[in-house]
Amino acid sequence: MSKLDKLDFQTVDTSNLEIYQDTGEFTNIALFGLDSREGELDGGVRSDCIMIASIDNKTKNVKIVSVFRDTLTQQDDGTYEKANAAYSFGGPEEAIALLNRNFDLDIQKYMSVNFNALADVIDLLGGIEIDLTAEEVFWTNGYCTETSQVVGRKTTELTEPGNQVLDGIQAVSYARIRYTEGDDYKRAERQRTVLQKVVDKAKTASLPTLNRIIDQVLPQVSTNLSTSDFVGLAASAARYKIGEMSGFPFDVTTSEDVIGLEGSFVVSIGFADNVKQLHKFLFGAENYQVSDRVIRIDSDVAYLTGISGSDYENTGSTDDGTAGTDDYGYTDTQDTGDYGGYSDGSDGSGTDYGDTAGY
Repeated sequence: MSKLDKLDFQTVDTSNLEIYQDTGEFTNIALFGLDSREGELDGGVRSDCIMIASIDNKTKNVKIVSVFRDTLTQQDDGTYEKANAAYSFGGPEEAIALLNRNFDLDIQKYMSVNFNALADVIDLLGGIEIDLTAEEVFWTNGYCTETSQVVGRKTTELTEPGNQVLDGIQAVSYARIRYTEGDDYKRAERQRTVLQKVVDKAKTASLPTLNRIIDQVLPQVSTNLSTSDFVGLAASAARYKIGEMSGFPFDVTTSEDVIGLEGSFVVSIGFADNVKQLHKFLFGAENYQVSDRVIRIDSDVAYLTGISGSDYENTGSTDDGTAGTDDYGYTDTQDTGDYGGYSDGSDGSGTDYGDTAGY
């Protein structure tokens, strides 16, 4: 039996992926980290880590974009909800379709992992080195309690800030932190940091270590990448280099005033402009023209939130943890129908450390 047979292979109907257009020289893969307590991989749970990995097929340079999980996006039925709801509603197929629908992409492949898989990889690699602030030490220790319960093993408490090696439980907990300066934007940045550290460590790992990772972790991975896909990726593994990484939306704020919905949402300041920036960042498209669908979504988001690019002089930064401005006003100029969709209305977990439910 091939080691790849250990994977949870899933068939995705490409006709349901709402592929906009072929980006040609790039292979785009959706990466999902799941808020899964029971090991679910194929639906019924939210994807609280959403990344797009774009591989330049010529240079093998890889760019990574984190889509903030609370980003207001159009769902399969035309309603609007947080981006991470799609995986819960329709599994990886709908989660991929959401990315293609909202951002003019051609993603057809995905990989999904849960807490356990990431923690196992990091432990098998001997941990990863992270520089933590005092605030991050506090919250990492808080999240470790639940992460340990989910993964099924214990860890030690961190005692001081600074550069240190984190084990799997600690690193996953670090990646889940939300309640520090920068909120969800900073959390997405931490997730990208963990991914970069894991890739760097894996590149220097011994063959026996890589074999142990394959044997232990692959059963915890859901994907529609075929054997030939993996062979092709493995053949060029030494040439892959993770380059620029960023968060999406690029210009962003938060709002609790979304028509028909409850809770706090990440809102693009000028949805269409953000999609243009995304195509420039990933593919170098200097003068990308968004689709009519994205223009309609832009209009809908502005109507639902009262927030549009023209209302802001200073926009937020997705990497330094600052977001938005107080200077915005409603553009209530159209009636675009019923936007009500599913909303849990709350992110609280009931613990003293706040919401530890987000991956």
